[in-house]
Amino acid sequence: MYMNMNFTLLIDTIFLGSTFSSVLIFLTCFLCLLSLLCTPEEKNSWTYMLCLASLLLVLILAFSSSNLMMFYIFFEASLIPTLMLIVGWGYQPERLQAGTYMMLYTVGASLPLLVILIWHCSSMASTEVYMLHLSSPLFKGVCGLVLFMAFLVKLPMYGVHLWLPKAHVEAPLAGSMILAGILLKLGGYGMMQMIYSFNLVLDNYTMLMICLSMWGGFLATMMCIQQVDVKSLVAYSSVGHMSIVSAGLLMDTSWGVMSAMVTMVAHGFSSSAMFCLAYFSYKKSHTRNIPYMKGMLQVYPILSMFWFMFCCINMACPPTLNLMGEMMIVGPLWKYSFLLVMCMGLMIFFSAAYNMYLYSCVNHGTFSSYVLPGYPLKTYSMIGLVSHMLPLVLIFKSSLFLSCNFLVFWNYSLQVVLSKTCRFSHM
Repeated sequence: MYMNMNFTLLIDTIFLGSTFSSVLIFLTCFLCLLSLLCTPEEKNSWTYMLCLASLLLVLILAFSSSNLMMFYIFFEASLIPTLMLIVGWGYQPERLQAGTYMMLYTVGASLPLLVILIWHCSSMASTEVYMLHLSSPLFKGVCGLVLFMAFLVKLPMYGVHLWLPKAHVEAPLAGSMILAGILLKLGGYGMMQMIYSFNLVLDNYTMLMICLSMWGGFLATMMCIQQVDVKSLVAYSSVGHMSIVSAGLLMDTSWGVMSAMVTMVAHGFSSSAMFCLAYFSYKKSHTRNIPYMKGMLQVYPILSMFWFMFCCINMACPPTLNLMGEMMIVGPLWKYSFLLVMCMGLMIFFSAAYNMYLYSCVNHGTFSSYVLPGYPLKTYSMIGLVSHMLPLVLIFKSSLFLSCNFLVFWNYSLQVVLSKTCRFSHM
């Protein structure tokens, strides 16, 4: 009996620590390194380096924490260096309003979560994730809505997303890269921790959140076509992609969780690269207004080539991780409702539409007088963009993610056997 329990604990540790959190820790370290590589003009600012280093440390501690209260502390602490990056190195005076929006939305939604965490951990006499999973009863109903709300704001879900476009528009390049590539994934990881710790089950409230998430993702992709600021367009595309993550986690199936993991990794690299392209194009054209950036292909063909490749990746062209993540979610959606599959199909269609619109408006058309011929892309820029692209071909090593599916099934089977053994021993 003791050996079985230790082996189950080992498998849980492998699943939670070595697959999900370790992938996100790798993503954190890699994107923080790329953010330093793509902004060499800030290398002499020690406060800038201190903000990035402290944000990296807090994120690693959050992703590697097995204590629920410590995870909440690091989850909230990540706001401080992010706010410092936006306010200290933002572009316009509106960065103060963007920082206020971000703080009000995230802190306001997470205060009810803190109350529930303190109540539940005190009643269960433990703050460890695994012990709470073993001792907690099944949770459902309004409690699940309160638990998920803080992380749905962080993802964000459409309706509580207004802070994200403002933060992206005002943030510097490193802030946008880390915000889109890592901080949004903190919301998905938190949802995974809550489902595991509280033993949340699928009910009508959860189905309502799944429907709102998918419908909100469709509305976000529609709003991308209406944007004139290139950074705002990429920010709204992040809202659409994160709706797939929230729906996959809320359905709590092996394919849904695996789709969420693949989509988070793929979106982390692709959205970070899109913000890099927006910044490099801004340095060439001195504007982020899409109609004024046209004609880049005539002056900077290499930059246009990267625009074409990352727009294809962002619209989930084969063979990329983005396509793999979107296809994995279709099966669980089909299981619950055909209308959700229709909504997913419309999201894919309009995702291709706004990416083609973005590429054609920025690179084709009559040469704009705002785009001045100058120096081509520098070496560090091309290294940064190529480094973003290499992990996105991991679909050829999809066994890395399929092994996670095997661990989920093996962990569930061991828990079923263990529970039956415990019942038999008490008879």
